[in-house]
Amino acid sequence: MSAVSPQLLKRIRHDVLGMHAYAVQESAGMVKLDAMENPHRLPPELQQALGHRLGSLALNRYPDGRVNDLRDALARHAGLPEGFDLMLGNGSDELISLLAMACDVPGASILAPLPGFVMYAMSAQLQGLAFHGVPLTADFELDRAAMLDAMANHRPSIVYLAYPNNPTANLWDDETIEAIVQAQGAHGGLVVMDEAYQPFASRSYIDRIARHSHVLLMRTLSKFGLAGVRLGYMLGPKELIAEIDKVRPPYNVSVLNYECALFALEHADVFAGQAADIRAQRAALTEGLTALPGVHPFPSDANMILVRVPDAQRAFDGLKARGVLVKNVSKMHPLLANCLRLTVGTADENAQLLAALKAAL
Repeated sequence: MSAVSPQLLKRIRHDVLGMHAYAVQESAGMVKLDAMENPHRLPPELQQALGHRLGSLALNRYPDGRVNDLRDALARHAGLPEGFDLMLGNGSDELISLLAMACDVPGASILAPLPGFVMYAMSAQLQGLAFHGVPLTADFELDRAAMLDAMANHRPSIVYLAYPNNPTANLWDDETIEAIVQAQGAHGGLVVMDEAYQPFASRSYIDRIARHSHVLLMRTLSKFGLAGVRLGYMLGPKELIAEIDKVRPPYNVSVLNYECALFALEHADVFAGQAADIRAQRAALTEGLTALPGVHPFPSDANMILVRVPDAQRAFDGLKARGVLVKNVSKMHPLLANCLRLTVGTADENAQLLAALKAAL
């Protein structure tokens, strides 16, 4: 095949040519603890039931009104307040992109604390919006003064607050969050509370969302246990959701996606049991990590643990050589120097991780 001509490449945006594509690590044959996935599969009897159900779908037809059954089921599952509505996305990533598209007015920008989820900045860049990152404190708390100052200076259209945060896995101070929410409301902007890791967290913002007309709450079924299904949803005041929903592509959620999600919600007790096990394994893994010399695990309210080690690259390479794949986040931000992000796995996977890390150190 001939090389792409320089003339054709000139048709592609200059900033896109300079970007790096989102990298997915090769994981075949590895203990995969790099992507915050639920390590548990469906029990065999549910696998069979789901397979039969998916096999009977009319794949020759576009998605139909059945998608509204999923919206209703998610509303009940989340405890949607009266006067609120929700919209669906092909994962939270699509919702983040749609928000940037909907809010792309002259002078618009997006603001979020750093280190944080990379898609907040990427969605801004791809939509041509300015992105303002505000560093967390050394112990990964929100810097209230710096956040409020940046918001006053930039008047962002959207402020993202991940709750818990990725990759630091912690929940932030509630009073600081409320100060940010109030200030953003006074500026006439949106706050998006991203609760991707809600199944593992000790608190949620859902009980406070009805107080505000400018706050959206975003969740995903990826951490619930359906990472392969790609389904996210966003809650907010009906009028606000209706406006953002206008930029959503038609049929963005496939019949396979929404039927899998409906099936999972019908068996929510199974997934709740899996989440409970992950929370228990998180505590045991934290204890095991604390016992390793030179390893400092940070508090977690997610299905991942951020750890600081003496040499992140050496530890990452040593783990990989021993068949354990984690995420080296040490170069993502200066605050993450020598940090690895470890997904909480099964008891056996976590034991393999601890043994491999001890040997790698």
